[in-house]
Amino acid sequence: MSGTALLAGVCGALLVGGLLLAAHALTAPAATARPPRRRRLPPTVHADRQTSRRQRALWVAGGVAAATVWLASGWPVGGVLAGLAVVGVPWLLTQFSAGNAAVERLEALQEWVRRASDVLAAGGGLEQTLIRSARTAPQPIAAEVAALAARLQAHWPTSRALLAFADDLDDAAGDLVVAALLLGAELRGPGLARVLTELAGSLTEEVTMRRKVEADRAKPRANARWLLLITVAAAGLAALNGDYLTPYGTGLGQLVLAVIAALMVGCLLWMRRLTAPAPPVRFLVNSDRRGWAAGLEPEEVPAR
Repeated sequence: MSGTALLAGVCGALLVGGLLLAAHALTAPAATARPPRRRRLPPTVHADRQTSRRQRALWVAGGVAAATVWLASGWPVGGVLAGLAVVGVPWLLTQFSAGNAAVERLEALQEWVRRASDVLAAGGGLEQTLIRSARTAPQPIAAEVAALAARLQAHWPTSRALLAFADDLDDAAGDLVVAALLLGAELRGPGLARVLTELAGSLTEEVTMRRKVEADRAKPRANARWLLLITVAAAGLAALNGDYLTPYGTGLGQLVLAVIAALMVGCLLWMRRLTAPAPPVRFLVNSDRRGWAAGLEPEEVPAR
């Protein structure tokens, strides 16, 4: 078997593997977080760890692909491109397909606020209402609400638990909700339920507005996704053509291949930036809370 044929076979296998990984990244269900027990870390930390494990698995697969192509072909640039393709294609496809996640989280927040306001209007206490809301919290924010309930059950101060909840949500709309809850926790007046009801109405209007914006962005995202798939398919077909690859085997050819690949990757990243929404500006931000807001230092939480 010639070196060109071996390279073509390896590149074809890596192309198929990269597409399978991309399909898995798009179709794999999000990790379902369970309510924490006793001194376990909050569900958001468990979800982050599972995401980190997936990312590490992709990086390991990318490293194996890079080493295989490099050793089989003797092309260092080809090895680097193969590794980047295994890691980058699933990430870009996920970025181009994750347009409605923020809207779904906002809609879930609106539903949770409305339920909490109904319970408070019926005479429920604030802390007990927040703890019990973890049982029926909508799925997009279930992990964050469960973490809030766990902190309250662990006797965190209400204000501190709510600020950590705002950091978990990491959204400007979440800051509005937490600000209202903070005022209610401080004043302990009967008007919190009415404030939350009005806030839920404004969140409903914001959900409608964001859905319209996401509908306008759907077509550019679809175009970017198809362009990425066509680029990967074209690169795979080019790798199967031995005569086409021959000029890139020299030192100058490797340099030209690196420049071409850098331009293509730059265009894809530029398209990703154009289709990504600008993050809303938060106002409940404090860098000193980063450690304990995510529950990363459970030893600092007062024991029961």
